[in-house]
Amino acid sequence: MSSTDDRRFEILRAIVTDFVATQEPIASKALVSRHHLGVSSATVRNDMAVLEAEGLITQPHTSSGRVPTDKGYRLFVDRIHEVKPLSQAERRAILSFLDHAVDLDDVLRRSVKLLAELTQQVAVIQYPVLSTARVRHLEVVALSPQRLLLVVITDTGRVEQRMVALRDPLGDDDLAQVRTLFGSALDGKALEEASAAVSDLTDSSPPDLQRPILEIATVLIETLVERPEDRLVLGGTSNLARSAGDFAPMGGGMDTVLEALEEQVVILRLLAHTRDNQSVTVQIGEETLVENLRGTSVVSTGYGASGTVFGGVGVVGPTRMDYPGTMASVAAVARYVGEVLADR
Repeated sequence: MSSTDDRRFEILRAIVTDFVATQEPIASKALVSRHHLGVSSATVRNDMAVLEAEGLITQPHTSSGRVPTDKGYRLFVDRIHEVKPLSQAERRAILSFLDHAVDLDDVLRRSVKLLAELTQQVAVIQYPVLSTARVRHLEVVALSPQRLLLVVITDTGRVEQRMVALRDPLGDDDLAQVRTLFGSALDGKALEEASAAVSDLTDSSPPDLQRPILEIATVLIETLVERPEDRLVLGGTSNLARSAGDFAPMGGGMDTVLEALEEQVVILRLLAHTRDNQSVTVQIGEETLVENLRGTSVVSTGYGASGTVFGGVGVVGPTRMDYPGTMASVAAVARYVGEVLADR
């Protein structure tokens, strides 16, 4: 890339940085006074004219300065070579906050609360995707001879409890055998495989245990095939109020963004762009392909452990956002959520 192109990108970066900070169009005179660009005001004006011709910046009013376009933000984001890591103090604070969570639901609630506070945007996190989850443990607890409590624990931290009402009483020896049969069938299996294994167990079980095993299996299969990954935890919606001016009234304003956030399937589709937990995805304006979110950007990544992605996490905010800081916060929270869930 030529030195001229590099200089013009530095001017674009300065415009993005100043506009994010001030929410005011940026004039050439302000750029020269605030930034050490090493060129004259005339050169800056000429470069701004080229950037405008290329569709990277625009002039919202005849007498005003320039603001970045979606294309300008895209170039700016694409030139962010690496996500800045958080400090050790920030890392310790995040881990301490998440470590105090009591279960999966609490981990996810704390995650969106933390991410919303760090970025001052709307934070979203997807429940762990079942297709990647494996059964870590099944506990069968007798509450009475005819009433059992099933507790399914997965390696993604999900804990499900179900009650089973048996037609006939189950003695201690039979209960122990049932517990062993189901434990052997489920242990370490992906949930879809586990569901099939439970179904097969009803045909291969001892004749005198077939009825209670069928009753237990019916409840277990319903539990294993549920789809909690179709659920989201969302936090920081009130942060949109701080950016209300960024959403054009002619496009429906902030209300249209709120409507889109209420449609979980829309946000899940945006998080589906997240394929791994090693990179951060940024969708800007029209790139979201959602009419109500044309004035927003979505910054997201995957969270998980040991190379397995459990789900997506990210933020939704106006296109005028601190992209480097937001990308760093999303990456950090995703990493630590994965670590916390892996240790449980």
